[in-house]
Amino acid sequence: MNWYQIKNIESLDSPALVIYKERVRQNIQSLIKMKDVAHLRPHVKTNKIAEVCKMMTDAGITKFKCATVAEAEMLGMIKAPDVLLAYQPTATKTKRLLQLVEKYLLTHFSCLIDDIENAENISKIFSEKKITLDVYIDLNVGQNRTGIKPENALQLFEDCKDLNGINIVGLHGYDGQIRDTNIDERKRNADKAFSEVIKLAEKIESSSQKKLNIVAGGSPTFPVHAQRTNVECSPGTFVFWDYGYKTQFADEPFEYAALVVTRIISIVDEHTICIDLGHKSVAAENTIDKRVHFLNAENVQPTGQSEEHLVLNVDDSSAYRIGDVLYGVPYHICPTVALYERAVIVQNNEAFDEWKVMARDRKITV
Repeated sequence: MNWYQIKNIESLDSPALVIYKERVRQNIQSLIKMKDVAHLRPHVKTNKIAEVCKMMTDAGITKFKCATVAEAEMLGMIKAPDVLLAYQPTATKTKRLLQLVEKYLLTHFSCLIDDIENAENISKIFSEKKITLDVYIDLNVGQNRTGIKPENALQLFEDCKDLNGINIVGLHGYDGQIRDTNIDERKRNADKAFSEVIKLAEKIESSSQKKLNIVAGGSPTFPVHAQRTNVECSPGTFVFWDYGYKTQFADEPFEYAALVVTRIISIVDEHTICIDLGHKSVAAENTIDKRVHFLNAENVQPTGQSEEHLVLNVDDSSAYRIGDVLYGVPYHICPTVALYERAVIVQNNEAFDEWKVMARDRKITV
């Protein structure tokens, strides 16, 4: 039996998100082998599942990064010691973050800033409660999505250092634009982007006599940043991995740990079949040929997709039957996970439990 095949597959409705527990554990251990747990800060945006995060804390990981207040609350609920909201919160989100700080006393929360006006707003909200929130300056190191350019960040530090209610403790640089397949080229580009972070940190530390924490990278550049000392690394996709990263970053040791299970629902003609894996079941932001790869039907070609259907071209449709199961590796696992309310958990090739994808919701209690 192949590793992905499920003995009691007849008990599963489809489409379904399936998580292989042993492989999640294997990926966590591979992560720890590459970087000391003291300098790991995994991003939970990929998994959004409390049980998966608990597997990481059980392995000794104490620091986490997240993208939403709901993800932050999920981490508070499992008593994760240290949680960075890798987002600059607007006023409404800042008030929700304050509620988390007041509610989950065993978790240390922090967030990002890249703008003085917004920093002043966070300062006001927290200082009114006589609480100080640790913050990281978010640096734009080339992705041009969020963050302040490093050459302007020293002034932001100076403008913020005397504000009540916030305490600048570090720098954050996400280099998601660096996706070179060749690890040497990826390293060159990551080193170039990171050099600006180092220069800024040295300037701030020299002028303020304050040691800064540095949080850097994601899954693509993790092997590069893992070699640095005193830098926290924040891969997220590693925990489940996906076909996109597997084909792009063959140097990384992670294995598929989450699949989508789908069934054939129609035989259209001698070269066309249809399965129940629509836009609502697998991340659909890529072109039609880069949404899912089938482990047990590698030669099929997707030709069209709608909300509940995926049409496939096949060599000979007589080789298939209605109800046949296909095991698919998503090209992009992160938004795929968020499409499911629950995930089916597999151990020893048997589906034995379900875990709620808790933080797919934008709000849990706060």
